[in-house]
Amino acid sequence: MRSTQILFRTVAVSLLFAGALAQAQVTGTVTNKTTGKPVAGDAVVLVDTQAGMGEVAKATTDAGGHYKLNKPGNSNYLVRVTHQGATYFIGAPEGNAPGDIPVYDVAAKVTGVVIDEDVVGIVETVNGKLRVVERYAVHNASMPPRTQWSPRTFEIVLPAEAVVDGSSAQRPGGLPTSLKLDPTGSKGHYAFNFPIQPDEGEKSTLFQIEYELPYGSGKFTFHPEVTIPARTVWAMLPKSMSFAAGAGSTFLSSPQDPGFNTYVAKNAVPGKALEFTVSGTGSIPREDQGGQQSGSGTGGQDAGAAGSQPGGGMANPINTPDPLSKYKWWILSVLVLLLAAGAAFLLRKPAPGAAALNAGTAQAFASPVDGNMALLNALKEELFALESDKIAGKLAPGEYEELKAALETVLKRALKRQ
Repeated sequence: MRSTQILFRTVAVSLLFAGALAQAQVTGTVTNKTTGKPVAGDAVVLVDTQAGMGEVAKATTDAGGHYKLNKPGNSNYLVRVTHQGATYFIGAPEGNAPGDIPVYDVAAKVTGVVIDEDVVGIVETVNGKLRVVERYAVHNASMPPRTQWSPRTFEIVLPAEAVVDGSSAQRPGGLPTSLKLDPTGSKGHYAFNFPIQPDEGEKSTLFQIEYELPYGSGKFTFHPEVTIPARTVWAMLPKSMSFAAGAGSTFLSSPQDPGFNTYVAKNAVPGKALEFTVSGTGSIPREDQGGQQSGSGTGGQDAGAAGSQPGGGMANPINTPDPLSKYKWWILSVLVLLLAAGAAFLLRKPAPGAAALNAGTAQAFASPVDGNMALLNALKEELFALESDKIAGKLAPGEYEELKAALETVLKRALKRQ
């Protein structure tokens, strides 16, 4: 009798263990959105964001584009697929949700890639220096959709005197990932080795650089230069500072917020540098008004929708709500990061949520389940960015542990709610 009980218990435990294994499996389909067909032979990897992006499971897509990965535990995972050299990530789905991943054909240069906004943000003047945050919103409206990627995917030109403090890139709908800029020869010329994927609705690829400039004279002249056509080039500076457009430049005042001044030049082209001079002292306000942000979101979305069409959005009236509004929170959040980085800020910073809402994804919070899943995916991507910084040596061990602990606390609370 005793042996029979042991046998039954063993079988029961085996069945429970088999059920757990089935639940801890990630399955999905990799589809080439350029051709509309499933992809065979792509490498798919499950990576652990809490273990230095270690690879914990591997698979190869079959003839139908299907893959299957086993989760070895309950850590925070991402699924990475490599297609024609370019990588694509999704947060590993929970439960029985499918892990479908879209990919695209890759080319070094793709028709339909343009800069929507090049924003030169003067953060502050301090100790004889200008602190600047410059970011680019790059649209990929290629048809059929393709990813632009090479070791020099996106080239930029900074002032020759610039000392770069940090740089990052963000996939459509993702969160910023720290990257190292690659010098391309001439002083001030750099390149991002980062794929420019096709837009996802109104979401485009974002690049950002923080740098300092000498400002002992209390005056500095910028010569913004783009390497691909740009629909708008913006200058943003504190209200207390002065702005003067250079000869032949087309900068016009385009107020966006009472806290700072903004000027815009439209339809910049490669090989033709613009010019403007800033003087005086000041700093950008560290906080924005939520009501103003929400009020400008509609205008930003409309402009983004027009700009996502090939050849569209090139001549929006100067006094209409400009696409700058939908990126304002990201600019300001970066300034706060530069001035007061830390776990406490990471727990309360509004940038990811605000950016998601302004990009037209408020529907993700329409129900508690969808909202929790959106939060979990965002936290996983943030953990991925944190691990990337650690691998790149950009975080001290103490700072890394502090930030990681803060993120894990939020993640655990989100998991409990779900």
